[in-house]
Amino acid sequence: MAPKTLFEKVWENHLIDPSMEQPLLFIDLHLIHEVTSPQAFSLLREQGRTVRRPDLTFATTDHNVPTTDRSEGIADVLAKKQVQFLTENCKEFGIDVYDLNHPDNGIVHIIGPELGLTTPGKTIVCGDSHTSTHGAFGSLAFGIGSSEITHVLATQTLPQEKPKTMNVQIEGDMPRGVSSKDIILNIIGQMGTQGGTGYIIEFTGSTVRNMSMEERMTICNMAIEAGARSGMIAPDEKTFEFLKQRHFSPKGQQWEDAVKEWQKLYTDLDAVYDHTLTINVNDLAPQVTWGTNPGQVTSIDRSIPVTEELADSSEQTAAEASLSYMGLESETKMEDIQLDKVFIGSCTNARIEDLRLAAGIVSDNKVDGNIEALVVPGSYHVKRKAEKEGLDQIFIKAGFEWREPGCSMCLGMNPDFLKDGERCASTSNRNFEGRQGKGGRTHLVSPMMAAAAAITGQLTDIREWDFTKEAVMNETVS
Repeated sequence: MAPKTLFEKVWENHLIDPSMEQPLLFIDLHLIHEVTSPQAFSLLREQGRTVRRPDLTFATTDHNVPTTDRSEGIADVLAKKQVQFLTENCKEFGIDVYDLNHPDNGIVHIIGPELGLTTPGKTIVCGDSHTSTHGAFGSLAFGIGSSEITHVLATQTLPQEKPKTMNVQIEGDMPRGVSSKDIILNIIGQMGTQGGTGYIIEFTGSTVRNMSMEERMTICNMAIEAGARSGMIAPDEKTFEFLKQRHFSPKGQQWEDAVKEWQKLYTDLDAVYDHTLTINVNDLAPQVTWGTNPGQVTSIDRSIPVTEELADSSEQTAAEASLSYMGLESETKMEDIQLDKVFIGSCTNARIEDLRLAAGIVSDNKVDGNIEALVVPGSYHVKRKAEKEGLDQIFIKAGFEWREPGCSMCLGMNPDFLKDGERCASTSNRNFEGRQGKGGRTHLVSPMMAAAAAITGQLTDIREWDFTKEAVMNETVS
């Protein structure tokens, strides 16, 4: 038998009929939320069809929900209707929905893993770009459009063109002050936002093996920002330990049988990728974006590049447009950039480890008087755990707002958004024009960097602070 990559093994396990000219995949898990599902359900009714496997479909509300007092409801008429439609559609078609006040509610890409819905070897789809997050568990996970959502609802299958494979091998030890967010931003900076187009990226190497599951999720979450169809990481003992005893994870003998199958999900020794990229992180510095896409990124101790010195004319033109929108100039030192807001949250960095790291930086400090700072847990499970550990009090004492779960300021689809001209250090995944609000200016950073920025009022090199990652973790969990 020919050696295969991790992707090829999962892909071939889900082909309905390998002889078909158009590959058709069986879908193991379909996640839906309030923004992209209403159109799909409407189309389903128009076609006179029903949901084929409601037991494999799970819904949550996250994009439009308020993160302040939930008892006041949703003020925006369209957002309120979308949430209502999701609840009504799920009730009609027999789909479990974790709505606004459900104890399991949260961002779709956070609740999937924490509930044990996400497991190795599955095909997972959702009407959301950052479905790639689930690939950290060795699943094939990617975002789909409304018509594709309808197809999955009606058939539990999805026609797909087979992508190419890329191995991004990450080696070395993460330096002090550097996180998986910095690593993936640096990779996107090297590859560009189209470097992964047409590929499934498998992240391998010693650095990845040493990462926690939450760090791996951050890496896979942002694979889409390099243009990739998705990101994947082979499951290992860390994966199995993370999933053990989760609500939907297999139990008893079924667990033992599942682990035996999951242990087969790795790239064979002689398997061939279509492309390979090797990254060494030993000398990596914390990363910050300066422009309007995640590939326009540099180290915190550097300056914004001179546009005339960029590789080609298209890059130069894009950089000039980005700097005009951002209100910045070439050669400005990153550490000289002043801020208005700081956002710690999103499906990229709103898990318990992210909050622990940020709280360790914030502890015994105060938010700068000119800064509005928000911490938004990724789910009610994360929120309850953080409060049990006292993280909420660390943030509140320092001057942060401690919010209810939701996508929040990651995107301007709820009451949390930037005003025209406001500048934000954000732990989210996109810094597009208007992403966090019309005219808003976004700098993508790690949770530690965001926490430091809130305290100083400007982009700050976290390596200059007196801390170690281990001390941060010990302080916040003790």
